[in-house]
Amino acid sequence: MRLGSLIVVVWLVLGVLAAGQRHYFDSRPVNCAGFGTTALTVIAGPLNYVGVNPKVDDCNVPQPSQ
Repeated sequence: MRLGSLIVVVWLVLGVLAAGQRHYFDSRPVNCAGFGTTALTVIAGPLNYVGVNPKVDDCNVPQPSQ
């Protein structure tokens, strides 16, 4: 169990490093697509270093019913 947890933590740390290298944490307007791209980059982890470049171009957030 501890080895699995360590692998997940290292995976996410590598994703955060990749997002930082792509300047996704710089001050820029926060919108749904920007947040989604950053989140996908972190989740993709080390896959970012073998050519995966996840992007969210557009997202539609559901509006609350009235």
